[in-house]
Amino acid sequence: MNKLILGILLGSLAQIITFFQFQGQFKIEWMKNNPFIVSFLGVPTAYLLLLSVKHIVAHYDGQLWPSRLIGFGMGMVIFIVMSKLWFNEDLSAKTLVCLVLATIIILIQIFWKI
Repeated sequence: MNKLILGILLGSLAQIITFFQFQGQFKIEWMKNNPFIVSFLGVPTAYLLLLSVKHIVAHYDGQLWPSRLIGFGMGMVIFIVMSKLWFNEDLSAKTLVCLVLATIIILIQIFWKI
């Protein structure tokens, strides 16, 4: 599998877990009452993020910035989508602009060859 695609998939999974870890307390009473136990989700999440960065940096021949910008963009997109799906939060004009910008950042990093 392409290193970039693998890195994006691993990073996306980590972002989804992170969303539930932090926002779950607002929907799931058990998570609200057990924050210490919920914090242990940070271990597998950190591992997934490490692997994600490793693969994206390898894809870009050791350059660090693409992995950071792709990760930032993925986090924004996933948070907005998950907020809509799980909390039914509408997209304000400001959030929609941020979503478009995050998507543009990801696309620039993937397709703009130096």
